[in-house]
Amino acid sequence: MLWSGWGDPAQARELPEHLRKLLRDLLGVRAPHVPAATLESVRLPPVALPAPLLEALAAIAGAEHVRTGHEDRVRHTRGKSTPDLLRLRAGDGSDAPDAVVLPGSHEEVAALLELCARERIAVVPFGGGTSVVGGLAAGRAGFAGVIALDLARLDRLRSVDAESMVAEFEPGVRAPDAERLLAAHGLTLGHFPQSFEYATLGGFAAARSSGQASAGYGRFDDMVVGLTVATPAGTLELGRAPKSAAGPDLRQLVLGSEGAFGVITSLRLRVRRAPAERVYEGWRFASFAAGTAAMRALAQEGPLPTVLRLSDETETMIGLAKPDAIGSGGGSGCLLIAGYEEPPAEAGEPGRPAEPPAEAGEPGRPAVGSPASAAGRRGAVAAVLARMGGEFLGEEPGRAWERGRFSAPYLRDSLLAAGATVETLETAGFWAGLPRLYDAVRLALVGALGSPLVMCHVSHVYETGASLYFTVVTPQEDDPVAQWERAKAAANAAIVEAGGTISHHHGVGRDHRDAYAAEVGPLGVAVLRAVKSALDPAGILNPGALIPHADTVSDG
Repeated sequence: MLWSGWGDPAQARELPEHLRKLLRDLLGVRAPHVPAATLESVRLPPVALPAPLLEALAAIAGAEHVRTGHEDRVRHTRGKSTPDLLRLRAGDGSDAPDAVVLPGSHEEVAALLELCARERIAVVPFGGGTSVVGGLAAGRAGFAGVIALDLARLDRLRSVDAESMVAEFEPGVRAPDAERLLAAHGLTLGHFPQSFEYATLGGFAAARSSGQASAGYGRFDDMVVGLTVATPAGTLELGRAPKSAAGPDLRQLVLGSEGAFGVITSLRLRVRRAPAERVYEGWRFASFAAGTAAMRALAQEGPLPTVLRLSDETETMIGLAKPDAIGSGGGSGCLLIAGYEEPPAEAGEPGRPAEPPAEAGEPGRPAVGSPASAAGRRGAVAAVLARMGGEFLGEEPGRAWERGRFSAPYLRDSLLAAGATVETLETAGFWAGLPRLYDAVRLALVGALGSPLVMCHVSHVYETGASLYFTVVTPQEDDPVAQWERAKAAANAAIVEAGGTISHHHGVGRDHRDAYAAEVGPLGVAVLRAVKSALDPAGILNPGALIPHADTVSDG
């Protein structure tokens, strides 16, 4: 992955002149005065870990798997949020780890955590490095040093249980590799977030990821049926059955914990039969309110397509739902994308339903009849969308969205280079409060930034509510990091005040930590700190992320 941006450097692209003109005329964006830093010019702190501790790490993982070179440290510095990239582009590598350590087994992870707890070395678990909430920058205060625990060597598919439809993976498997390995068995996870090309399965679990096909497959935490977790206090083996009434489900304690409680070393995941074909189509609604009403009808009455996404008026106008055509205009109203999957040819055999039956109470899968084919489901969805005022646009908008579904981060890099601050934020709320939440976040961003371009879409729906995903574009100020931090703080406060959650699928990290404290309250924070104390008594795991400081919580 590009060290100062997103993805494959070969896919980086210059902005077309019509888009540069749009940025200049609409927002007043001008090219930065200072060129971006080179990899070699990034400023790193000296390696703080003394030789005896580096040797002790090497004795566990192997000398070739303990790396202190400049490039290794830069590539494990922070994540991929806009502030993360702006700091690196300015040559600031002050959050770099002292060493990058790549364990090869659960036993090595456990031994490394035992050593680091004993020697007061902070540990940042590292998967694909795609965090956008400050989840990969550990606090150094009180520690002998910091290591990035890169799980890339834990990259195997361990087993497939075709009868139970469960596959066991190691955490360092990247999403495309997981799909390739499962395809050999005719299976799929069906999890395709925007970070799909680079993120790992362990990272998906640690951050409660949601994919673009969540309407059909659910969130990633819906897929996790079992976990093995190494902690400084010992090993957790979680998940003996699909569901259990044996006390609180401790799997849910690990999911979303962002490496602050332990390091996931194995995941047992629900899988499904790979579809024979995927089809996407477009619909237009007159307004965002009309489109969300149609989404609510599908979520509550059924049936749901596999993919369901609605862009608001501004995102539709700019064409962000079709990144290959960005800036050329996406039309009026609001664009809705619906996606469907044709079941595999062998569907219908015993134990192989044409489509997984809807289960009462399962989020996003209402207890309604499931048509036996994609065509039947597509027709039933179309009837609801038409009844709710939708205009059918055919498959071309769906194909355009599919082509560009993983392209937006590349566009973000090009916009940063052109002098625009571009960032995303997301939340979720209940249907009744969604309009207020939408308005509150937009007003907060405008108040903090002046006249930014604020776009939004809904891409994850439930019977009771939905997510809101905002993209913000504004001219860079002299200190663009401080500029975005000001806007982010205003948006966070608006989300909390309007009753939304501080994160639907990006996680907490450092950026959401204080707002998370307000969301769960002082007693909730006390519970988190108690769990942290039990599993990580020395506090070495990802210090500063997720767990609110005691002085940020009040009863008021």
